[in-house]
Amino acid sequence: MEKITGSSPEAKSLDITTQNIEQLKQLFPEVFSEGKIDFEAFKAVLGKEIDAPSERYNFTWKGKTKARQIAQSPSTGTLRPCKEESVNWDTTENLFIEGDNLEVLKLLQKSYHRKVKMIYIDPPYNTGKDFVYKDNFRNSLQNYLVQTGQVDNDGNKLSTNSDTSGRYHSDWLSMMFPRLKLARNLLREDGVIVVHLDEHENYHLRILLNEIFGEDNFLGEICWDKGNPKGDSTRIAYQHESIICFAKNYVMFKDNELKRQKLNAEKIIRKANSLYKKIGKMATPDELVKIIKKYNLDLQIDAFSKMYTLSDANEELAFWINSQTEFSGGEAAYKYIDDEGRVYQPVSMAWPNNKKAPDEYFIPLIHPKTRKECPVPAKGWRNPPSTMMDLLEKDLIVFGDDENTQPRRKYLLSENMFENVPSVLKFSSSDDILFKTMGISFDNPKPYKFSKSLITYFTKPNDLVLDFFAGSGTTGHACLSFDNEKKRKFILVQLPEKVADKTIIDTTISRLKHCMSEEQGFKFFKLGETNIRPWDAEFDSLEQVLQQATKSIKDGRSSEDVLYEIFLRYGYELTTPVETETVNGKTVFVVGAGALIICLDDEITTETVESIAKLKAELDPETTQVVFKDEGFADDRVKTNAIQILKQAGIEDVKSI
Repeated sequence: MEKITGSSPEAKSLDITTQNIEQLKQLFPEVFSEGKIDFEAFKAVLGKEIDAPSERYNFTWKGKTKARQIAQSPSTGTLRPCKEESVNWDTTENLFIEGDNLEVLKLLQKSYHRKVKMIYIDPPYNTGKDFVYKDNFRNSLQNYLVQTGQVDNDGNKLSTNSDTSGRYHSDWLSMMFPRLKLARNLLREDGVIVVHLDEHENYHLRILLNEIFGEDNFLGEICWDKGNPKGDSTRIAYQHESIICFAKNYVMFKDNELKRQKLNAEKIIRKANSLYKKIGKMATPDELVKIIKKYNLDLQIDAFSKMYTLSDANEELAFWINSQTEFSGGEAAYKYIDDEGRVYQPVSMAWPNNKKAPDEYFIPLIHPKTRKECPVPAKGWRNPPSTMMDLLEKDLIVFGDDENTQPRRKYLLSENMFENVPSVLKFSSSDDILFKTMGISFDNPKPYKFSKSLITYFTKPNDLVLDFFAGSGTTGHACLSFDNEKKRKFILVQLPEKVADKTIIDTTISRLKHCMSEEQGFKFFKLGETNIRPWDAEFDSLEQVLQQATKSIKDGRSSEDVLYEIFLRYGYELTTPVETETVNGKTVFVVGAGALIICLDDEITTETVESIAKLKAELDPETTQVVFKDEGFADDRVKTNAIQILKQAGIEDVKSI
């Protein structure tokens, strides 16, 4: 039976450097000599593709090398389950994790490698008031907030990156670099990263993302028009923020057409349907007065009643659409209802190119009432005669009152529910009133409906969204606001930064619980030290280690603490279903329908091992891994026999901790 030691792969998070070297060996085995990389041989393999370093374009700053090393160093920490703060622990697929996001990202490397569809973050803007994470510690252990200068001994927030600092930009870049490097590993090949930022670090972030994701994977920059310029600015008063978008692999990403459903399309159609149903009905004078006052319409009131017409419906719909401040231009254009109740916008049918269209593209259309020819565009129609006839038959051409108006094509909203994501998005409302009803307070939260729209653009139902600067939980709120059949799963990560008399974590948990339905939920974890006692001892600590050698699990740690640490080390998602079985009086965790079986009880006997073998036979998984506690066996004879018993049952992978 193999015991997991400090040097075992299962004892720490994914070693990215080792992984990269192994991948390099697969591609270029000839460049390795005695286990080391022969860079001269490597250069020869690459040939002319090598760039001369003296004149090469490069983006660097003081601390970049260290930041790269930090990203590559594995973590020996763990995530401890907190069921009390969680909701629907056994069924939810959502995660909320308290802790430094750098260490958490390291711990997630095995379990969530290439599983995240969208990384959606709103990092500190580096205004001189935001704290910056200083990654000068190991494992982000018990007092990491105080160690890093982010809070004082009383837990109060400190500013650690004043704009008077000589390393103002460098500190921020050193904070972001390792996190973005690690986060990229978690993205699916068709995944995307979306980052909010203002003018302070926009320029540097774009270059940083170019380096990490590759400039060929740049999707674009969205300008979020917030509609209200900064009133305290002494320079240009910004009223927008930037949203920078990169694909992990554009070739894979482009297969998922970057379209968005018009956010208000269904709302427009519902409104039009309600107006269309009123056509032909008699409105009372009171109803007419109400309509006229509400929309300031030029309607004539009969002494007793008035028949509601299609013209009235169109006038009311147009006024209503014009009054909606959040509608995009593409949405606001759909302000007409036709005889069949279809919502449409009229568009030109003129030939779009500079060259003249073929002769058959100049056949005039006949006005349906006057029976006279209508004007033809100067360069001809956009479509050939066969298409024009088809449009006529389907009533998809809009004529004027007479033949003097050039006909236009009728674009139906129901057939054009999607549009390209524009580079400018206007959204000026806030969640201040919503927060007040929830009884929570948080400075400058993103409106969750705006975040939901961005998530909608880049993901599909059941996709996983990661936000490792979670703040008050806007991303989680947005994901929870989807209908169940359109749900998005989320992973949120946030430091327990203290604000007033509580932490941001308290605010986020309160918010998530307030906005979720009975079926929704989240698993809550806290970053902490490993549950396993260290196996590798220094000379000075050898005596103490030997005294504790009979116990592999630290005091005060539960079996479930250890269970989820094993999940992280073995690469199981933290929401993987777990069944608890009682086998020969011992508690056994069955993970993934028998793919992983864990028993952490004491006094394990041969009968218990045989019962586990029978359980594996009943579940009949393709492969099974079994984990015991090293000191959990009744004696060494049982431990030795366990390997043979399980091997006969087809279980080759047996380890102890």
